[in-house]
Amino acid sequence: MKHYQKSYEGVSLCSPITIPYKRYSPESAHWWAGAALKELRLQTNLTSNDIDGVIFSSFSSNPDTVVGIVQHLGLSPTWMDNIPTGGASGVMAIRRAARAVQSGDANIVVCIAADTNHIDSFQKTLDTFSRFSQDATYPYGQGGPNATFAIITEYFMRKFNLTREEFGKIAIAQRHNARTNPIALMQKPLNMSQYLDAKPIANPLHLFDCVMPCAGAEAFVVTSPEIAEKFSLSTVKILSTIERHNAFPEDHIQYRGGWVKDIDNLWATSNHSPSDINFAQVYDDYPAIVAMQLQDLGFCENGEIKQFINNTDFTILGNLPLNTNGGQLSAGQAGAAGGYQNVTEALRQCMKQPLGQQIPNSTTGLISGFGMVNYDRGVCTGAAIIKIDKIR
Repeated sequence: MKHYQKSYEGVSLCSPITIPYKRYSPESAHWWAGAALKELRLQTNLTSNDIDGVIFSSFSSNPDTVVGIVQHLGLSPTWMDNIPTGGASGVMAIRRAARAVQSGDANIVVCIAADTNHIDSFQKTLDTFSRFSQDATYPYGQGGPNATFAIITEYFMRKFNLTREEFGKIAIAQRHNARTNPIALMQKPLNMSQYLDAKPIANPLHLFDCVMPCAGAEAFVVTSPEIAEKFSLSTVKILSTIERHNAFPEDHIQYRGGWVKDIDNLWATSNHSPSDINFAQVYDDYPAIVAMQLQDLGFCENGEIKQFINNTDFTILGNLPLNTNGGQLSAGQAGAAGGYQNVTEALRQCMKQPLGQQIPNSTTGLISGFGMVNYDRGVCTGAAIIKIDKIR
């Protein structure tokens, strides 16, 4: 059955918040969520009584989900949702919050992602990440994202005739962008020789292919245009979104994602094409996943990703600015907040309020998410096309 998507008329995205990341933090995920809410209230003049919807995403808040966070933060919403899907959670939060506002279930939905990073946080997350990993991979001595993405990266390289130089171009462009972002964790210049000669991690991955885990929080608001105007908030429109889970289980190793199944719907509903996009904020835990998204989302034909990367300038002043705050590869990966980072930076670029350098033309952008990676694939994918509405 063909799916016809209802429009997002009457919904506004606003108030992107980023709490500066730290490599390690003694604080809990709850503290980071509270810091995001506090900053949001300072910037918007929203009170706890104004907020009647909450979405929460985290890996390190266990045993608490959104229920515990709502109590911890002293909120009393009429609607809430927990989205524990990592890199796909930001797009999913947009979709769910938007429909809640349209239906009248909530008027002001605050979407928060927060994670801490203690010395042993990564091991604890790994231990309880998924039953599939515990049963099917750990007994064989394989565990953690580097080993998984080494499999995906190597297969993607063979299938599409890519070399490490193509992935290096992505990582170097994002480092270039990060150097304009004062709160990015990695600010040192990066060139191709440094990228290629970096410490091997899990063949074919080297050091600069891997994100740096850290602590941090992100937040944004989904509401109606009328309420945004009441609080004098700049707004961004949602033109279209897609979401897909467990796509292509028949593929032995992942080389494509769920975007492929729904890409025609994404572009047709938005009345835009890839050539209309001024910038892309895509989930970037590893360069291979960036390349996969660019191809699957239609920026090039299937099988032409090598040429596309080599012919495209991904820096802020380039022909397709990519992850303009540096992305996770250079700004850091704060757990589930990494799945919101691309949303908040996209909103800021549209509103002319970026963390770093402003794109000259930032009217229309694409956000893409990818998350919940098991042995050889990411299960959750999503994407959204947004456009500036009003700057106040």
